[in-house]
Amino acid sequence: MDALKAKYINVNGWLMDLSVPCVMGILNVTPDSFYPGSRTQTETEISRRVEQIIREGAGIIDIGAYSSRPDAADVSAVEEMERLRFGLEVLRKTCPDAVVSVDTFRADVARMCVEEYGVAIINDIAAGDMDADMFRTVAELNVPYIMMHMQGTPQNMQHSPHYDNLLKEVFMYFSRKVQQLRDRGVKDIILDPGFGFGKTLEHNYELLAHLEEFRVFELPLLAGVSRKSMIYRLLGITPEEALNGTTVLDTICLLKGADILRVHDVKEAVETVRIVEAMRKESLITNR
Repeated sequence: MDALKAKYINVNGWLMDLSVPCVMGILNVTPDSFYPGSRTQTETEISRRVEQIIREGAGIIDIGAYSSRPDAADVSAVEEMERLRFGLEVLRKTCPDAVVSVDTFRADVARMCVEEYGVAIINDIAAGDMDADMFRTVAELNVPYIMMHMQGTPQNMQHSPHYDNLLKEVFMYFSRKVQQLRDRGVKDIILDPGFGFGKTLEHNYELLAHLEEFRVFELPLLAGVSRKSMIYRLLGITPEEALNGTTVLDTICLLKGADILRVHDVKEAVETVRIVEAMRKESLITNR
């Protein structure tokens, strides 16, 4: 597949063009996300974060109310819904036209967000493995679905993750899941290889090294590496110091075919996309 071929997803009735990569800004309405700088809980904090994400050029706001960091405490569906209702009320009041995705593995939470608040995309870290009703719900809601590969759950995923053949297992996982979704009539599927989710440092860089091979699915590809442990553990720094490393990895992901970058730092990611796209444009002109 041509890396520059136009890709579209149907977002609330209009086609979002991903031929130029899109930046997804993270809006955490949690008290315990791994990067403290991303936590927003009050109306003022949430509103300011929404305004920042839009001002800095993101195409999608990804709201999450359940921290999926390693060993994170479990949060009930009721608590997750309460947090999301509060966050989405503020988000919609602040920027009613924003394209919003919800980061949840629970089908009932996803349905609430779509039906009550017009959320456009479901972003599921578990690809349906943590809620058997998720695929049916996605099909009924008829919204784009981001499915991520994860070995285990957030509570145990980093307890000695093991693969006999990492790439083969991730590819087979996606092949099976994509077919299950297609069988239910789901049209817009986005793949996320799940950097940092049930993977060692070496696993993460093996995935990165072969990221372009995911083009075989001919589906949009999301890369979420922002300030993750594959950066700060490798470099011996903290998440707060990992912006430079994030930009480096975002650049690599774009060059290898990523269509969406999920990030904490929107401005820097948007600039990265502009630089890579300028290079690609000149490359096309030169090769004509």
